[in-house]
Amino acid sequence: MLTDAWHWLTDLGNSKIAALLIFFPLFVAIIWYVYSNKQRSQRLESYKYMPFQDDETETNDEKVSENEQSRSE
Repeated sequence: MLTDAWHWLTDLGNSKIAALLIFFPLFVAIIWYVYSNKQRSQRLESYKYMPFQDDETETNDEKVSENEQSRSE
């Protein structure tokens, strides 16, 4: 019985069906998890601005250090 199932699964035509039956529900579950909670959705959307926030932080730090240097002189 187990060997028959193994032979069925290793056949390329059947393995595609098995992969579809495994990965499609997994894909739907991940999408549902990400977009089901409003707070999680907003948090994930805010992550798309992270590269720009790093640049702003560096320039703000540079401005602060320049202001401190000009004040000390």
